[in-house]
Amino acid sequence: MPARGCAQPGPGPAPAEPRETRTCRRFCPRPWRPVPTPLPSASQFSFLMTEALLIFSPETSPLRSFSRKVKVRVHWALQLLALLCALLGLGVITYNKHLNGKAHFVTWHGLTGLLTVLYTGGQCAGGLLLLYPKLMKNWTLAKLKLYHATSGLVGYLLGCASLMLGMCSLWFTASVTSVSWYLAMLCPLLTSLVIMNQVSNAYLYRKRSQH
Repeated sequence: MPARGCAQPGPGPAPAEPRETRTCRRFCPRPWRPVPTPLPSASQFSFLMTEALLIFSPETSPLRSFSRKVKVRVHWALQLLALLCALLGLGVITYNKHLNGKAHFVTWHGLTGLLTVLYTGGQCAGGLLLLYPKLMKNWTLAKLKLYHATSGLVGYLLGCASLMLGMCSLWFTASVTSVSWYLAMLCPLLTSLVIMNQVSNAYLYRKRSQH
């Protein structure tokens, strides 16, 4: 028992919240939960998805000297690996939240992540139409390529948005602070610009110039 008349030590001041977390809270109205996400799977998904699209780049593709048929097969393999990484990450975080008794898909990161996984699965299924264009007799191969590339760009931007929202979580902002956090946020922004420029030059601008 403490001596009578002695002041009890009150709780100390709450630790200052990182500026990165305050910035994220300003743009993200839903609460962030400090549950660690499967960062390796997320980074592998982002890396494989980027490489799968850069395969067709005339400047940076490591397979420039190979035929388009080889590039398409490598593109398919990388896309499937990216989808597997996304499914693995989704399964791990869902099981982790189940063990901790926490609700899932209640943050913008969780919702966009789920949408990205579903969209990527649909995009991979739609790619079958390019491997077997005879399934779509009323569509030309050029039109199928245009729609596949455009929808693929949308899926890539969704993945980048989900990744950036994950970087706004309490766990990530506590692990990566200061300049490192801004550099990490800059990576998906730069790759998005590169992919947008590649798809636009390969399909959209060329299609517009033909009319």
